[in-house]
Amino acid sequence: MPDTRVTVTVHATDPLSRAGVVSHLQHQPTVEIVQNQTATATRPRAEQTADQGRPKAGGGESVGTVAIMPVDRFDDIAAAELRRLVRGGDQRVVLIARDLREPELMTAVEYGVRAILWRHQATPQRLLRAVQSAARGEGDLPPDLISTLLAQVGQLRRSVATSASVGFVPTLGMAPREVDVLRLIAEGLDTRQISEKLAYSERTVKNILHALMTRLQLHNRAHAVAYALREGYI
Repeated sequence: MPDTRVTVTVHATDPLSRAGVVSHLQHQPTVEIVQNQTATATRPRAEQTADQGRPKAGGGESVGTVAIMPVDRFDDIAAAELRRLVRGGDQRVVLIARDLREPELMTAVEYGVRAILWRHQATPQRLLRAVQSAARGEGDLPPDLISTLLAQVGQLRRSVATSASVGFVPTLGMAPREVDVLRLIAEGLDTRQISEKLAYSERTVKNILHALMTRLQLHNRAHAVAYALREGYI
């Protein structure tokens, strides 16, 4: 992207991680690093001043904002921050991770992350490539994560296919009829009452729940309702 400028924000829980990302990108002519509320409070004043004084890259046209998020552990706090970053839909996220288990990878993909780097592979050139890919809306994953993701998606598709009565549901996220069922469960209705309310058979209600919980690896109805509440579906 030689003639365009990518605006980058860095969202790190510690100053050292943020400084490392900034040092990798601050001399790239196609990247403009800007402040964000999360990082500003912990940034050294000299670094903030340097960012403000650095000229915009070559006068090129801006292609939008990319948020870079380095994490050591993908815990609940990291998941909440990632959810906040992607909620508005006006910036794309590059996730730099030390380690990601399968459920954590699927969570990141569900949230809309398409560019992921292993921390030990995040050289300046590799990070720049990930930023540019994210700015274009393209995916950029390590080969081992691509293999894991493809295997997991295949497994999820097979689990959905076994519940033909449910109809089409997305591989990731929740379908409208799944949301309808969980909303009624949250209101205290049982399977029979839900089937009457939605004009489904009880078997269809059970199939909807089974497919949803298998696909998203939810343990029971309470877990499914908690997931829907946390993700803003209900």
